[in-house]
Amino acid sequence: MNIQNTKHQLGALITEGKTKKVFQIKGGDLVHVQAKDDITAGDGAKHDIIPDKGRLATATTSNVFRLLKACGLPVAFVEQDSPTSFIAPGCTMLPYEVVVRREAHGSYVKRTPHLSKGHLFPKLLVEFYLKTKDKDWKGKPLVADDPFMTYDADKKEIRLFNPAKPIIGQEPFLVLPENDVFTHKNEWEMCCEMAKIARRAFLILEKAWSLEGGTLVDFKVEFGTDAKGNLLLADVIDNDSWRVLESGAYIDKQVYRDGGALDDVAAKYKRVADITGRFGIPKQRIVLWRGSDKDPTEAFTKALGDLAPMMEVVTCSIHKEPARGVSIIQKMLQEVPDTVIIAYIGRSNGAGPVLSAISHVPVITVPASVKEFPDDVWSCLRAPSAVPVMTVLEPSNAVLGALNIFAARNPKIYAQVRGEIENRTVNTIAL
Repeated sequence: MNIQNTKHQLGALITEGKTKKVFQIKGGDLVHVQAKDDITAGDGAKHDIIPDKGRLATATTSNVFRLLKACGLPVAFVEQDSPTSFIAPGCTMLPYEVVVRREAHGSYVKRTPHLSKGHLFPKLLVEFYLKTKDKDWKGKPLVADDPFMTYDADKKEIRLFNPAKPIIGQEPFLVLPENDVFTHKNEWEMCCEMAKIARRAFLILEKAWSLEGGTLVDFKVEFGTDAKGNLLLADVIDNDSWRVLESGAYIDKQVYRDGGALDDVAAKYKRVADITGRFGIPKQRIVLWRGSDKDPTEAFTKALGDLAPMMEVVTCSIHKEPARGVSIIQKMLQEVPDTVIIAYIGRSNGAGPVLSAISHVPVITVPASVKEFPDDVWSCLRAPSAVPVMTVLEPSNAVLGALNIFAARNPKIYAQVRGEIENRTVNTIAL
């Protein structure tokens, strides 16, 4: 395997795995991650070479990490520097594989045979596996590599289970004191943060895939800490890392695991690289329309939180300056067609219906004076035909309504909205 066209001066080989090599970059804390054309399954028992797989894997990982980074996640990715490599902060990797599941597939079905393949989890499941090699952990023999693990905080011990056997009734085959695995202070709290980041990453990619006609059902990620001790989503996320369905059929590494022809596997990897190349965040805007500078905006800004920069405030009385109002909204929608208007007007609330009648975008009106003058709500509720204005009394609900509209097309906003819903969701399974 040749190192292709990297602009960096490479130092020593840090590590080599089944599908990649990692080199130190001279003069800093960065590393060069070089993909190989190898593909394996069954802990290396099955091994083939697929020409061009390294390029496709690097393209997929780079596409995914660029999206996650744009969404504000801490990822170990700087840039793609050649067709088969990318640059990342050097990380001390943590010995865990973190698996997030939307549906029951693979080893999960083996551990829970009472559930059928494809069983849907409304709340994402997050599992931890201890990353091992050659069925050994610091001289202790294991019944299987990468065992399923749980943590008992009261006893400060880690319990390992066979990942391919039913979990109900299974006793741990090995129990480890936490200091035999943990190397950082408060490492279980770090694991909780990993779970949070992994969930967020899954939700972002779940929406990105759904916009392209695919269904992300699970994925596996790894984490590391950089030179400053920051926790980063690291390693790679490529077509070996997840299960994705198109029209009910896998388009990921599962095709190889199931004995698919190498040409078919290669075609799936190329398709995934092409699709992930279209992942991105659309340009969207909330226009908060008010009739006077006396109408406060703080409630909307607070409800948006970190998304507040996507809101632009317009002050214009559509009653007193209708021509100016029409000119403003037409220009703004030409600039950013994917817009939601929130009309926040005191006294008469006719601005919302008017803006709805002259624009092609959703308009949500919030009657600013409804608490003092309840009758004011009728000027935005009794709208004429062809005026699809929506009325919401609370600013925070109006903001959430706008975000729900955007979430249908925006992976970042979907992850935030869906994540908050899942925080209060419980999976129920009937036995």
